[in-house]
Amino acid sequence: MIIKSFPLLVVLILFVTSFIMPIIKKNNVVKAISIMSMGLCFLFSASVLIYVIEKGKFFYKVGHFNAPIGIEFYIGNVEIIMGVLFTFISLMVIWYSIYSIDKEIKESRIPLYYMLINILIGSLLGVVYTNDLFNSFVFVEVATLASCGIIVIKDKKENIKATLKYLITSCLGSGLVLMGIAFLYSITGHLNISYIHEVLINNYKDYPNLILISLGLFTVGLGVKSSMFPLHTWLPDAHSSAPTSSSAILSSLVLKAFVLLLIKILYRAFGIEIISNFLILSIILILGSMGMIMGSVFAIFQKNIKRMIAYSSVAQMGYIFLGIGLGTEFGVAIAIFHIIAHAVTKSALFLTVGAMIEKTGHKELEHLKGIGKEMPVTLSLFLIGALSMIGIPILPGFISKWYLALASIRVDKLLLLGVILASSLLNAVYYLPIVINGFFGEENLKGKVYKSKRKPVKEILPVIVLVMVMVYTGIVSGRIIDLIQLGIV
Repeated sequence: MIIKSFPLLVVLILFVTSFIMPIIKKNNVVKAISIMSMGLCFLFSASVLIYVIEKGKFFYKVGHFNAPIGIEFYIGNVEIIMGVLFTFISLMVIWYSIYSIDKEIKESRIPLYYMLINILIGSLLGVVYTNDLFNSFVFVEVATLASCGIIVIKDKKENIKATLKYLITSCLGSGLVLMGIAFLYSITGHLNISYIHEVLINNYKDYPNLILISLGLFTVGLGVKSSMFPLHTWLPDAHSSAPTSSSAILSSLVLKAFVLLLIKILYRAFGIEIISNFLILSIILILGSMGMIMGSVFAIFQKNIKRMIAYSSVAQMGYIFLGIGLGTEFGVAIAIFHIIAHAVTKSALFLTVGAMIEKTGHKELEHLKGIGKEMPVTLSLFLIGALSMIGIPILPGFISKWYLALASIRVDKLLLLGVILASSLLNAVYYLPIVINGFFGEENLKGKVYKSKRKPVKEILPVIVLVMVMVYTGIVSGRIIDLIQLGIV
């Protein structure tokens, strides 16, 4: 069926349209191509999701040769849910950027910016879909370079510094990942994930040291790229200095593609039977728990609102690593659900904050007091996202934390309940004061004019859609988690 070729077609559409953009002189045409191509990719991804739910997972051969010689895509429940998530959020962010990007970068660089966005999303989808480790590595590298591009495009000193920091640390991570792939190839003779698992399951006891080394290389290498604590040092500078739409994509999608690749390697290439014999899951669990606490602690002391939200991402990635480290199918399913929850929430948060900065000209929290009177709709949208991050019932952030707590109880790790609770309380410490100072206080509201800095509905509408989807994700979370679990088994 032709629908099985849609995942490859989505990647090709994004790559082909990206190379058309720089030769087009009219920025409005470039923006139209970007949003239309992403909208088409979203529709294709949604149709494949319906097909997979009805017919089940499938492999798609790319080229003339069958695996393991040829390249193939593996499209299961998890992969296509991620495909829909990535294309939907990208569509919303591009929609928002159409009205805002002109204010953040030079007009002459707009075609280059949208070219980089399409390349980045195409590469991330390649990471999600491919069933071949070396092709995953190639897509990771392309995505890394495109990520650097959407940060440095503002061409300011802070952006150049942040990009160099990101590029250097990311290159170190890439080197470790490539070494891990080389070790696996030396043991198995394959690069295809399915075939690697088949060989490893029979001979892993013969190579315990090589298995341990490769596990460590993949964990550290992809941990750098996905901001695992304490390998997160590049993230606050990169996310806070980038254009608003870039920050939203970097936090909500780029980190998630790399951590999803780590999940695929640990649980599909190696398998739980193998990794449970090593300490790697315990290390991931500890680092995830530390990230949940320390990311929030660092966020509390930030005076720049974008840096605060960037450190919040470190904490939220900690939840994902905690789920991975539990070493159970249920834990991994909740980690993947939190990828979805965090992606829709954090993209909305970065866009609302970007709107505040655009209208006020300030990034410092001190200057955003009383913003709720001037921009009541924007701050209200921020409040809903913040409540999800804190963990208020019905919202997806609460669902993640609730089920992570249940997953921890199932493996008799009750101490993690305290970590989850402490992290939620710390989230409240830095999110709620922004809302309270924005809406309340005579000193904060003095001299403020009601709705004087509000954004037009057409400009804030993509954020409203994101928040609505976020709430809906919490409501139908049970169904989503069931689909994810079916994809893991």
